[in-house]
Amino acid sequence: MHAYIFPGQGAQYAGMGKELYNCSELAKEMFEKANNILGFSITDIMFGEDSNALKQTKVTQPAIFIHSVILAKLLANNFKPDMVAGHSLGEFSALAAANYISFDDGLKLVAKRASAMQKACEKNPSTMAAVLGLEDSIVEKICLEIKEIVVPANYNCPGQLVISGTNKGIEIACEKLILAGAKRAIKIPVGGAFHSPLMESARAELEEAIYVTKFTEGICPIYQNVTAKAITSPKVIKENLNKQLTASVLWTQNMRQMILDGVNNVTEVGPGKVLQGLFKKIDRGINTQSAEL
Repeated sequence: MHAYIFPGQGAQYAGMGKELYNCSELAKEMFEKANNILGFSITDIMFGEDSNALKQTKVTQPAIFIHSVILAKLLANNFKPDMVAGHSLGEFSALAAANYISFDDGLKLVAKRASAMQKACEKNPSTMAAVLGLEDSIVEKICLEIKEIVVPANYNCPGQLVISGTNKGIEIACEKLILAGAKRAIKIPVGGAFHSPLMESARAELEEAIYVTKFTEGICPIYQNVTAKAITSPKVIKENLNKQLTASVLWTQNMRQMILDGVNNVTEVGPGKVLQGLFKKIDRGINTQSAEL
């Protein structure tokens, strides 16, 4: 069984996508279409050298989506997934690659998601922290004990959980987690508390856009962040997608479920190799590779 997986925010790099643009007419068309949809030349930023410009949420999210989906489309007949999944933003790439939504509609949703998240960050100054070397259950328990908003945001792999919350809440949590035995509990440089209740205004704004977007039957099941289960129903996919911004990313649980369901081969489609490494933390016997043309 072969899974194709799609990375989320943080996988971007200066110059990303340039080789795709230069190697294919289809890629060129899709990149130019993306510039038109977004109303600015994202290719100038993606192909350039300014990694800081690429770090703006409104650029990062569409850039990773565009790179990932174009790469999947260029694989053409070699893209034969038995299942797909994406980490946070990557779920939108997975949906477009597996034909649940069109490239155009997916990009519009991602652009809306990025701008809604940016607004929510400005409204509620907040942050995230990576917690390493502690059982998930201990992290969950400590989050519950804190009066401020602090929640588990990304279950990345065993021993690596990202938490999200108010600035004060994250500071308190980091101190408590170190005392509880975490190897590290460090703030990460993000604009806000993604995958937490502090993203409610962004979730509500994105929900309207998801509601009017056309979803169709895809080519294989998608394992969604919110449930860590294989889904094929467009209606259920929409419902889960609506919850994604305020719910935890159950990536550890997702990987475990995919392995239980028989996956033994994993291809990462898009920039970076982070997700392959996370799969190896669950099962070293899994074959992993990056998508190549």
